[in-house]
Amino acid sequence: MTDHTSHIADAKRLERSDSDRILYGVAGGLARYFDIHPAFFRVGFVVLTLLGGSGLLIYAAAALVMPAAGAPDSIATRALRQRRDRPWPLIGLGLLAVAGAVVLSNASFWPHGDVWVVLAIAGVAILFLTRHGLPEPRSDTESGEAAALARQDSHRIRRFFKGVAIAIGSVVALILVATAIAAAVFHVHIGNGIGDREYTVTSVSELDRSYELGIGTLRLDLSQLSLPANETRTVKVRVDIGDTEIIVPAGVALHANARARAGDIRVLGDDSNGWEVEREASSPGSEGTLIVDAEVGAGSIRIDRAVP
Repeated sequence: MTDHTSHIADAKRLERSDSDRILYGVAGGLARYFDIHPAFFRVGFVVLTLLGGSGLLIYAAAALVMPAAGAPDSIATRALRQRRDRPWPLIGLGLLAVAGAVVLSNASFWPHGDVWVVLAIAGVAILFLTRHGLPEPRSDTESGEAAALARQDSHRIRRFFKGVAIAIGSVVALILVATAIAAAVFHVHIGNGIGDREYTVTSVSELDRSYELGIGTLRLDLSQLSLPANETRTVKVRVDIGDTEIIVPAGVALHANARARAGDIRVLGDDSNGWEVEREASSPGSEGTLIVDAEVGAGSIRIDRAVP
């Protein structure tokens, strides 16, 4: 008589692989569970990432919900289970979830829709700082360990954000020092304005003697200006730090003088660049004479004729 023993296959457990891994073993774990080569999943994650970044989000979500090989809980499960004793890991997960939602919805929040990067970094940092979990089941001794870990979490989080604040403050201080040095070297006059300025002049009465800007881009469009044959006009343009673009009328006689303490100059197609750069040019015309005196502390000057 032959005994027939039925064998029930052990149910597969979806978990991250500890042997077939490149990052966190997500592709290896999925491959083992579905009996598919891990390259299939890795290529899928890469393709989805290149097509809009969703591959990174899916991989990160899988790494959070799939437990490590042999571990009883995933990162997400452990954070939910210990939320009363240790709320910080759950907060980190929440920040990552919000970051993912912002990306998937193509929301455009501050700044320029890139707030998800800040949330993601904060979430990952919190999860890393609070990565040590609590054993189960809880006893009175373990309750004390939970309280101690919770205090350690709070201490690590405070120290982390204090370090971030110090780093940001240091960067801001360096920027201010660099700005002060640049202002002294290139004689920056903030009172002349900061930003982009554009002037379009169509008549002699609208033409000012000088145009000045502290920091930014100044564009002076004189392409529609008409000067009587016997008239000469002089215009001075000064940008302390930034770019200057001047378009002169096609028919006027032009005398141009451009100077840059540090930067690049192009006058009627001829270029010069470096330190203490100066270029002069003259060009005849059928109308009056326009004298352009342009100067920049650090930046560029472009003087071109309008296309007739």
